[in-house]
Amino acid sequence: MNMGSNLADYDRVYQTFSWSETEKELGWVQGEPVNIAYSCIERHVRAGRGQRTALLCDDGGSTKSYTFDELSDLTNRFANGLKKMGVRRGERVVLFLPSGPEFQISLLGVVKAGAIAVPLSSKFMNDAVWQFLLDSEPAAVITTAALKQRIKHDNMTFIRRVIVVNGDGDDDWQTMINNSGAEPATEWMRREDPMLLLYTSGSTGAPKGVVHVHEGTLQYYQTGRWVLDMKEKDVFWCNADPGWVTAISYGVWAPLLNGVTTLIYPGPFNAGQWYDVLERNQVAVWYTTPTYLRKLMAGGTAAARKHTFNALRYIFSAGEPLNPIVNRWSLSVFNRPVHDNWWMTETGGQMIANFPCLPLKPGSMGKPVPGVYAAIVDENGHELPPLEMGQLAIRAGWPAMMRDIWKDRDKYNSYFRLPPWYLTGDLAYRDWDGYFWFQGRADDVIKTDGERVGPYEIESKLVEHPAVAEAGVIGKPDSMRGEIIKAFLVLNRQHVWSEELCSEIRHFIKTRLAHHLAPDEIEICSQLPRTRSGKLMRWVLKSRELGLPVNDADKWD
Repeated sequence: MNMGSNLADYDRVYQTFSWSETEKELGWVQGEPVNIAYSCIERHVRAGRGQRTALLCDDGGSTKSYTFDELSDLTNRFANGLKKMGVRRGERVVLFLPSGPEFQISLLGVVKAGAIAVPLSSKFMNDAVWQFLLDSEPAAVITTAALKQRIKHDNMTFIRRVIVVNGDGDDDWQTMINNSGAEPATEWMRREDPMLLLYTSGSTGAPKGVVHVHEGTLQYYQTGRWVLDMKEKDVFWCNADPGWVTAISYGVWAPLLNGVTTLIYPGPFNAGQWYDVLERNQVAVWYTTPTYLRKLMAGGTAAARKHTFNALRYIFSAGEPLNPIVNRWSLSVFNRPVHDNWWMTETGGQMIANFPCLPLKPGSMGKPVPGVYAAIVDENGHELPPLEMGQLAIRAGWPAMMRDIWKDRDKYNSYFRLPPWYLTGDLAYRDWDGYFWFQGRADDVIKTDGERVGPYEIESKLVEHPAVAEAGVIGKPDSMRGEIIKAFLVLNRQHVWSEELCSEIRHFIKTRLAHHLAPDEIEICSQLPRTRSGKLMRWVLKSRELGLPVNDADKWD
């Protein structure tokens, strides 16, 4: 099972690594044009690997595969079709699509044509879609017949074509491919040319458009190889929503750049079906979220016991902090721990990770990726020593770093207001071994009785109580203590709320964590507000607690 990690000696590589080494592996030359889509596909075809399976689509039993040769043909046809429609370099093309091979083919075709892809989650409804279209001003929209009903683009003269999967007429997705030539379509770009515009939420305000460029190719390839340990014959499954950065960076770019088979499962979540998918397709590396792992955990172990996961080498997680209890469950069900890693839409790629070659510290973010320098800093940007909580900061200049916020340069500059740092807004500390530990968002810190308390450690301990399925913790203003600790809990189905259970949970925190960290108030909820990636939105809890309005537009991620 253990074939040895692609990254064997973390400390040595971290001290000596340069991104120029990755350029050589990808065949990039300084000063020469590039295109990430070409590096994902034609690079393998030209090296004689065209017959390898690039995409494997499992729709619940039947499968369809696409080789790199076939992917080259389809994406060339799609790119040429866009050009024939008049889509020019640098113009935006919205992808309002569910999970499926059409998403990958469209994304690669758009970028190959030199345009900027704008993926939108298929969960967005009419008003949200309208706002994104108005902001990004796309030349074309790619969608399905069902989702097209949510696109109201009257008076949006910049939208010249709407291409529909399983539609009809000249702008039918398959017809466009069939009627376009397969000749090479790659538009050669500068490394700093944009290729992706991705919307993500802020702590307040409307979603912001994060701009990524072709240069990120270096990081997507290298982290896929070192963090996710992708190997030549692997089947890799990333179950992220197509509108989320993980579905792009690690559902498209990283696996294709590393030449592995990307599994696509378009079906909804169902524990039994997901176990079937893992076993049936012999998934070797699985990239998921704590939210989905908790859903599997809540379903019990009976369904998992019917399967064997002999091919499964690693499970990785991103999107929100990973509670240690999920790791213990994974060990019991899969006989594999879950390797957490930290990054953001703004960073483009993985930045801090629990590498397969390093001892795993459950609950930690891990160590920085070679080529990335991370630190804990105070409000003046000065580095803090181990075990002191401060803001997580990254030295600017890594390849996948965002290059702009769409139409808002001032917002972009605010991330870099303390050179040389990119300020993440996350609170964390670094231990003596160099591992980083997430403590919450900077604006989530609770100041009670003169102490600064990170909510995450309380939440993480609360969900270890057998009655608690989910937990969110905020600071509630208090005239005497500054703030008190309030917890919002979702109970497991078999438990009923009572004063006795309240006392039991508070005692659990006092004895397992610390007396002063026990919640002063507890409120029971049917669900907690989360982003699509699973991040808990504590600010929504706090806004509701304080009677402040919460706009749906503020909650997109």
